[in-house]
Amino acid sequence: MTIKHITVQQAHQQQVAGATYLDVRSIPEFQQGHPQGAFNVPLLHLDPETGQMRPNPEFLAVVKANFPRQAPMVVGCKMGGRSQQACEILASAGFEDVTTFYYLYQDDRQQRWGNGGIYGNHDRFERQAITQRVGVSYR
Repeated sequence: MTIKHITVQQAHQQQVAGATYLDVRSIPEFQQGHPQGAFNVPLLHLDPETGQMRPNPEFLAVVKANFPRQAPMVVGCKMGGRSQQACEILASAGFEDVTTFYYLYQDDRQQRWGNGGIYGNHDRFERQAITQRVGVSYR
């Protein structure tokens, strides 16, 4: 399956039309800011001992438990690598409509989800914790 790539504006339009926005960045990245309505299931976690990113072994199980495989899903991260990898994993697991895009959260103010007020004041967003619904703890 070929993974679709879209722009930030197209991603926002898809989310407004009902697509799920899945943010696969780490929990600290997500807490720094995210689009309203985004769900965070990290593909990787920061290992506090080594300072290196490590795979989240619960990624696929958490997504399967919380999202229908037929529903459209926009998957995003900071630079595009993690969202591409997540889309490949999800497509291989039978998710039928996954799309990736990227935004340079810190550097590209024009392409950032916040352009035009879409992002809003990221400090006011609270983390929508899928983990609370399924009882999974991310550390």
